[in-house]
Amino acid sequence: MDQKETPLLEALVRHSEKKPISLHVPGHKYGSLFPIEKDFGFAKFLQLDATELTGLDDLHSPEGVILAAERLLAELYGVKESFFLVNGSTGGNLAMILAAIKEDDIVLVQRNCHKSILNGIELAGGNPVFLGPMLDEEWQVAGGVSIETVEEAIYLYPHAKAIIVTYPNYYGLTYDLKSIINVAHQHDIPVLVDEAHGAHFIVGRPFPLSAVELGADITVQSAHKTLPAMTMGSFLHFNSQLLSVDTLKYYLRVIQSSSPSYPILASLDVARSYLASFNQYDLDYTEKAVRLFKQELSNIEGVKVLESGNGDLLKLTLQSTCTLNGFDIQKRMEQEGVFVELADPNNVLFVLPLLKQDQEYPFALVIDKLTRALKNEFDQVNEQRDVFFKKKPVSPLLLSGKQAKNLEIEELHFSEAAGQICAEMIVPYPPGIPLLYPGELIDQADLESLNLLLKSGARFQGGEALLERKIKVYKIQKEFSSGG
Repeated sequence: MDQKETPLLEALVRHSEKKPISLHVPGHKYGSLFPIEKDFGFAKFLQLDATELTGLDDLHSPEGVILAAERLLAELYGVKESFFLVNGSTGGNLAMILAAIKEDDIVLVQRNCHKSILNGIELAGGNPVFLGPMLDEEWQVAGGVSIETVEEAIYLYPHAKAIIVTYPNYYGLTYDLKSIINVAHQHDIPVLVDEAHGAHFIVGRPFPLSAVELGADITVQSAHKTLPAMTMGSFLHFNSQLLSVDTLKYYLRVIQSSSPSYPILASLDVARSYLASFNQYDLDYTEKAVRLFKQELSNIEGVKVLESGNGDLLKLTLQSTCTLNGFDIQKRMEQEGVFVELADPNNVLFVLPLLKQDQEYPFALVIDKLTRALKNEFDQVNEQRDVFFKKKPVSPLLLSGKQAKNLEIEELHFSEAAGQICAEMIVPYPPGIPLLYPGELIDQADLESLNLLLKSGARFQGGEALLERKIKVYKIQKEFSSGG
């Protein structure tokens, strides 16, 4: 197969060149009804916004150009089957979980996972057992799970139906996923990987190995995060002997929109071709550009560039060495017109472009603007703010969704909440990783983390009363231990 081809995009272009008259959805009629004063480039773009017409195939039953595009994707990643996703990695995560577990099944899940993973387990009616992440003391962030934690969890829960992990973490840090997959497969437990931030790993060094290369059963990737795909465009790769691809296909049809966006699908076709055409010259060019950028950043007072031997080249983390916290630096950069991916109490995170040879990016302008943003901020003795993600290695929920369904809920002040069971999902966003989950014990460390995040200026999804230092808990008679 020729990876330079983009069969879906080419079919859409051919269709558009016919100057078709639309007596079908969507209602903008190839952009002809879009208000001129609101155009901003929409009109030309909407000429490719078609629907399931003759020659354009059907995402939910592909036989033509979409099938050809997905086969090219599977060939590139070296897997049995690959699928385009138009509902983001969220849709892929939900589908892979529903395909792997049933009601009341135990599933081992990395605690610092995306909220969509926990939503998927809830939809399936599964019982999550959380695997506490390793902590990086220098970066002050939660990483992956250790092989020792996984082995302990399998020993305690030998009938677990799946292990779900996140690789890499939001900051691009990886870990020994291969050993985890090997141990899981020795016990016939499939491994599901949320590799949202690693779609580009397949191009090779200097990037880490991809989860698909390491033997994951199902891998979900957000192509839109680091490849030239539209937002919500993602990939799902199936390469399992333990799970049913037919069951997976069923849930992809259930979860995904029945009116998939053809521009998103076409952008996935382009992103795959872009990645497949990468060569060593492109990799060397990207690596040189990033290294030079890091070198220039390291000369700016007030921040330092964090380095990792097992990290993603496209993720760059700056840590404050001055009195500003990460959110303060983010605000100053935004005032200069530079917008970062996220901030936390200690760091700001950049997502850098995957460049081909001779492509330019305004790195020098970023340096100038960051220098202005940090003017009069100097390196000084500055105590790092404590890690805000301390969890036990292996911990089940104290209340399942079934058990909690008919319980009353009340709001308690933080000063009274330690030892109670959380009744809401508390999600700092970004990165969208729940700090607390319904049915989970609230301990003092969680409350300290919430206080730190609130004081630093973090934003949350859920937790409507957090600003008043209140949290929802289940009204039950027994108070649970909040130790550890």
